[in-house]
Amino acid sequence: MLSRYLKASRDWRQRWTLLVDKIERVQTATDEQHLLARLSHPARPFVLAFANAHAMNSLAASAPFFAALQSADMVLRDGSGMATLFKLLGMPPGRNLNGTDFIPELVRQFDGRSIAVFGTQNPYLARCLNVLGLKLAPRSSYVSAHGFLDIAAYTALAQAQQPELIVLGMGMPRQEEVAAALRAALTRPCLIVCGGAIVDFLGGKTPRAPMWMRRLGLEWMFRLAMEPRRLFQRYVIGNPLFLTRAVRLASARRG
Repeated sequence: MLSRYLKASRDWRQRWTLLVDKIERVQTATDEQHLLARLSHPARPFVLAFANAHAMNSLAASAPFFAALQSADMVLRDGSGMATLFKLLGMPPGRNLNGTDFIPELVRQFDGRSIAVFGTQNPYLARCLNVLGLKLAPRSSYVSAHGFLDIAAYTALAQAQQPELIVLGMGMPRQEEVAAALRAALTRPCLIVCGGAIVDFLGGKTPRAPMWMRRLGLEWMFRLAMEPRRLFQRYVIGNPLFLTRAVRLASARRG
């Protein structure tokens, strides 16, 4: 079965190599704080994305998704799978800047400035905004929209409201496409974050794994147990596929 997926895209090695070289790895807690400060003051419309094992499998199968992710202004390393990949390549993986933990810290940096949240649907969107307003950025003003509009609707809303931070919670690859369209449409400085399931997490739709599982890099196992039918392809098929590709890429680079 894995061989069928591996043959689906013969140029996946090139795509993986290009994205691996693009990913910005942060080595220390101090460096992470400097990164937060830098991202909170963009000089132009700026897209921040995250690369995890699922993203790597997805870009191997989809050239448009690869192009969208590769076009992001910055890509951060997300998850234990990516740490394994970097170690196999002989590169220090740096800190795990997964969006679920990193994005709330980023939102805090924008407290007092306008924030837009586009993604998921109510009641989870409303609950997410409540968390942001009470705990993370209580002095900010907010604009929101669910995650099932045409891309033009998001660009029109962003142009009218001019938020300084836009958090997208639409999942891959849609959010990367929306992010690229927003960057092209906006003229004032703005940070556009591809947040995956962040709105569902903050809105209480998707629970977090216990801390011990997160520390061991096993949050994927917890999520699979919670949503086995939806996440079977991503984890049961996807994880062995990712590891197979990681070993092949490392072997090819050594050769």
